[in-house]
Amino acid sequence: MPGPAGTCNSRPPWLPAPVLPCSFDTAIRLLNLPLIAAAVLLLAWINWLLAGLALRPLRATADTVRGLGPQNMGQRIALHSGRDALKELTDALDGALDRLAAGYEGQRRFAANASHELRTPLAVQRVLAEVAMEDPDAGTNLRRLGAQLLRVNERSERLIEGMLVLAESDRGVPGKMSVQLDELARSVLEAHAELADKHKVELRQQFRARSVPGDPVLLERLITNLVANAIVYNEPGGWAEVTVGAQPAITVSNSGQHVPAEEVPALFEPFRRLGADRVSHADGVGLGLSIVRSIATAHHGTIHARARPEGGLAIAIDLPANPSYP
Repeated sequence: MPGPAGTCNSRPPWLPAPVLPCSFDTAIRLLNLPLIAAAVLLLAWINWLLAGLALRPLRATADTVRGLGPQNMGQRIALHSGRDALKELTDALDGALDRLAAGYEGQRRFAANASHELRTPLAVQRVLAEVAMEDPDAGTNLRRLGAQLLRVNERSERLIEGMLVLAESDRGVPGKMSVQLDELARSVLEAHAELADKHKVELRQQFRARSVPGDPVLLERLITNLVANAIVYNEPGGWAEVTVGAQPAITVSNSGQHVPAEEVPALFEPFRRLGADRVSHADGVGLGLSIVRSIATAHHGTIHARARPEGGLAIAIDLPANPSYP
């Protein structure tokens, strides 16, 4: 007997049973499944789009904070939107950055001004000590004291000069020119030949033509500090090698005492030395590698240092290439 309308009971007995339910409501639901799936996908896409729009200011905030450094302390988030919680957060971060920049600039200006003010009296002290030592009536004790005063005065002058270079390099490089690194490194090695002979250190070099945009005075100071450190903190019969190439642009390696790997990052902090030998102020003032890092950062470069298993260090400087030169 035929069943109710819209059901499958009216099928002849010789037909097989249907695989799917064939009520009218079920058929409508089956037909609507693609529409429902499309609607769900559309809602998911709209939610993803709205979430991306909502998170865009946060990404911009993270990019701004991540890019802050000594050379761009004036950069701010400056979110232009309504007075919502996100706007209040970014305004608070901008205020904190203003205070941080003011403190940093004040510290840098104080170091620069103090260094300038101290240079003149130190120069006067050096002249007075030299004049006293040249006096024919000066005795042995006076000459010995004068020599000691000159050594102390020389170290103080190096300290002040290092602080000035550090303060200036922290401000960045306002004007750049093409600097031929291989020629600069060759002249630095020639200037340090006497120091290397004094410490019984062999100087090696591997140069290829390489130029970078930058300040030649600061870059010369960078190479000078690396070479001087490689010579002074070495061992008699050791070696120091300077390599100029594509990338890294400059590598300075040297033999010497074993350097614990965990202590390498601390060597780039001001007035930090390795072990008891570097606590002595006889060979330097502890600003050499700090200045190197600051100059590399001012040229948008990076510095990588590692302890050599055999002893000594290998310090590599990556600098942006000059597209107009080799």
